[in-house]
Amino acid sequence: MTSSHSVFRDESKLDINYIPAKLPHREREQRLLAEFFSFLLQYPGRMSQRVILTGDVGTGKTALAQTFGTELANQTKRKTLKFRYIHINCREFRGSLQPILHQTVTAFRANYPARGYAADEILSTLLQVLDEEETTLIITLDEFDSLIEKEGSDAVYKLTRIHETRQGKPQRLSFIFIMRDLKAIEQLDDSAKSTLQRNIIRLDRYGKSQLIDILNDRINLAFTIGAVAEDVVDLVAELAHSETGNARFGIELLWRAGKYADASELSHVRAECIRNAISAVLPTLRRSELVSLGFHEKLFLLAIARYFKENKEEAYVPISEAEKAYGIVCEEYAELPKSHTQVWLYVQYLSKIGALKAEVVSTETRGRANRISLPSIPAVELEQTMQISLQEAKGEL
Repeated sequence: MTSSHSVFRDESKLDINYIPAKLPHREREQRLLAEFFSFLLQYPGRMSQRVILTGDVGTGKTALAQTFGTELANQTKRKTLKFRYIHINCREFRGSLQPILHQTVTAFRANYPARGYAADEILSTLLQVLDEEETTLIITLDEFDSLIEKEGSDAVYKLTRIHETRQGKPQRLSFIFIMRDLKAIEQLDDSAKSTLQRNIIRLDRYGKSQLIDILNDRINLAFTIGAVAEDVVDLVAELAHSETGNARFGIELLWRAGKYADASELSHVRAECIRNAISAVLPTLRRSELVSLGFHEKLFLLAIARYFKENKEEAYVPISEAEKAYGIVCEEYAELPKSHTQVWLYVQYLSKIGALKAEVVSTETRGRANRISLPSIPAVELEQTMQISLQEAKGEL
């Protein structure tokens, strides 16, 4: 339950099970999927189809299939055609075909017995039910890899060759198979493999600019106006892009960050909320990695931590400002600052180990400029760790 001053307008729009009305940057794949199943609107019962959706985690495979299923159901309803779409995650049933098919049949016959029938018998019952109701059905089997791993070629063969035993009868059952990659197919024998590799839609990883569009789309639905600044969106997109272009990861990160903002009674999501959120999702840097840094690398990280602690609204710091902050810390510890070239080497190394993130961006006034973000560890936590480590190095503890 959100407070009266929550940054959220409707946080359910960030839920993993929420399917948006539109999918930014998946329009081409959506059109292709519609083409593969266009016969259901023109010639229902005359043919069936099998399509594979494949791509990395967070590329929109599940959302694409469910959005398509909803749209196709609406189209068939307008044409007064009998159609059903059922989406099942195979991993929820540990990749076993029998309970997967039972789940499908109960969508039509709620009291169908859970035990006592083999997969073949349940599949025959399903087709009989579809004939009785004169209905065509698309079953999407999500995480299809798990079914292949558990049951192999026989299960695939049963599903994809079912209409060969029904010569002269309507073809009422089609499939969408969702897989992270196609390696699992190599486990199948040639006959089962040939039935799967005809229609494949590959979903590429999202680029950073695409992720920004996707995140902004959800922000407009889920957050109050102005609750998430442009720089914060950019930071989340960068983090999601580093996680193999995982849009789902970015959306979850936004939700968690919103919770941190609400817990602190903020009017908007700060960059520090993002850092707190990601430290709760991913393991942060091990303390041993930080304390083993050189003395001036620690001084620089302390400067970065203090900058973001003092500038809570900012997601990025220009390298020039970072060097100023570093100079102040050096003065505090009675150290001469290193040269710009040496500092840049520190930045590159610290970026390499994930302590911070450095990037080059285009600006209107200076052309291109270097900037730094602190994506994976809260500024307060980093400041404390660096202060203790520097005190230990100075022999003060």
